[in-house]
Amino acid sequence: SFTGSTAVGKLLLRQAATTVMRTSMELGGNAPFVVCADADIDRAVDGAMLAKLRNMGEACTAANRFFVHRSVATEFAEKLAERMRALTVGDGAAVGTDIGPLIDRAGLEKVAGLVDDATRSGARVLTGGAPLDGAGYFFPPTVLTEVGPDAELMRTEIFGPVAAISVFDDEDAVIAAANDTEWGLVGYIYTQDIDRAFRLSEELEVGMVGLNAGIVSNVAAPFGGVKQSGLGREGGKVGIDEYLEYKYLAIPRT
Repeated sequence: SFTGSTAVGKLLLRQAATTVMRTSMELGGNAPFVVCADADIDRAVDGAMLAKLRNMGEACTAANRFFVHRSVATEFAEKLAERMRALTVGDGAAVGTDIGPLIDRAGLEKVAGLVDDATRSGARVLTGGAPLDGAGYFFPPTVLTEVGPDAELMRTEIFGPVAAISVFDDEDAVIAAANDTEWGLVGYIYTQDIDRAFRLSEELEVGMVGLNAGIVSNVAAPFGGVKQSGLGREGGKVGIDEYLEYKYLAIPRT
């Protein structure tokens, strides 16, 4: 069982193939966060804060690509930026700190490079947008709007506190955009229409869906993804079965 990057997972799978070893791989993600026109926007913002900022965005389940219906995009972006702007960035061990540093300089430079690429492509920064001055690997919570499909962060796991917002007008378009990635770990959907909720959940190419919820992890539930986000599941009975083999015993009648 391995939890880590897709690149390392592929290496382990190649090595495991030599002995036909059974594997469970929980690999990278590029989670879409879909906010429909009928969504409860305040609840969606609450969920976005959880889905985006868990461990400063350095989580495989972190929401990377925010697809928001055009009719509510401005309200959602402004409320999310206001919430992120109010957070305190600093020493994670200090009282009152909300957002700590990224893991290392390479991680900081990756996030900064992705944001710079997006802004050069026409994205607008509502808050954050650049590393903080001084010692440490601090990148402030960032909200980008008008992010184009060609921006590198739409194709890359950001692994940082950056919310990249794009608008959509119809369901078919947003499903196509959300599924336009090699990963398929988790997706988030905010809507108050139960039919739409189940329809979009089925159409998203992911192993898990957070429906009006910003956190999907549950020890009793099967955790894992599809496509290059891995294979197998952790958690619940399914997770135990990953470590078991079934043996069939046929006994003829006498």
